[in-house]
Amino acid sequence: MTSLPITEQVATAPDDAAPAKRSPRRTAEAQERGIISTADRRRPLIRYGLPTVQVLLFVGVLVAGVGPLLWLLKSGLSTSQDILQGPMELWPSGIQWANVPNAWTKVQIGSYLGNTAIIAIGSLLSTLFVCTTGAFVLSVLRPKWGPIVTGAVLATLFLPGVISLVPLYLTILKMPVLGVNLQNTFWAVWLPQAAGAFNILVMKRYFDAIPRELIEAARIDGASNVRLFTALIVPLSKPILGVVALLTVIGSWKDYLWPLLVLPDPKLQPISVALPRVQETTEISLQMSALFLAVLVPVVLFLVFQKQFLRGVGMSGGIKE
Repeated sequence: MTSLPITEQVATAPDDAAPAKRSPRRTAEAQERGIISTADRRRPLIRYGLPTVQVLLFVGVLVAGVGPLLWLLKSGLSTSQDILQGPMELWPSGIQWANVPNAWTKVQIGSYLGNTAIIAIGSLLSTLFVCTTGAFVLSVLRPKWGPIVTGAVLATLFLPGVISLVPLYLTILKMPVLGVNLQNTFWAVWLPQAAGAFNILVMKRYFDAIPRELIEAARIDGASNVRLFTALIVPLSKPILGVVALLTVIGSWKDYLWPLLVLPDPKLQPISVALPRVQETTEISLQMSALFLAVLVPVVLFLVFQKQFLRGVGMSGGIKE
């Protein structure tokens, strides 16, 4: 019996070092493995109880989140008598589609929404300008007094807002350097909104995550500070800019106390201040319609930009390649 050459014996020998192939069942079990093991999932109590609990939690969150909005919509399209007699009944007297245009004209909801939009846009622009420039100085330029300013800005987060309310109001009544009174002007709302410590620190944290190699390379190419800010830092910071913009718009849209103090003129008041003022002279059905229109705008903004919002929050200062 002739023996094969050594090379052929090695070639025909089974490869013991090759890894064994996993069966599809084991691969599926490895992918499904979580807090609850596969053996526990086969138990009847876990198998049927866990989906039931998940469905109940989902329904509870849905009712708590969407329920008030749906009830507000239902009340806004009902008569005042139906709202008072049967608040949970679905339009006993029929759907009152005329409540929405009546709320727009009689309650002047359009004018108040316009004032709110002006306040939100002005707060957005002023906040982005102050936060980006301040964070750029503290994070990129890094002056010697930068840590002191950062600590001072951080310390303001530990102070309740009511403590700074009176000094801020006195400052609005008489500006320290200019000596002008900003009451009954939109500047009284825009300027305090711009100097938000939280937004500055969030923006600074994001700028800190930008690789210093990019900044040094731009400086070697001869980029000035303005060029560095506009051509490098801002384009890389679009996710966090979107998050700060969305938070600023929603915050200014629902703000009540500060616009009430600095905007006593009814013609300049936003919808958050105007609606409680006109509730004594307005039917409850028209008031519900106006409330639904006021709530609808920030909800739609979040639903439209939720992807950018969640992406920016999840990155928490990182940069994706």
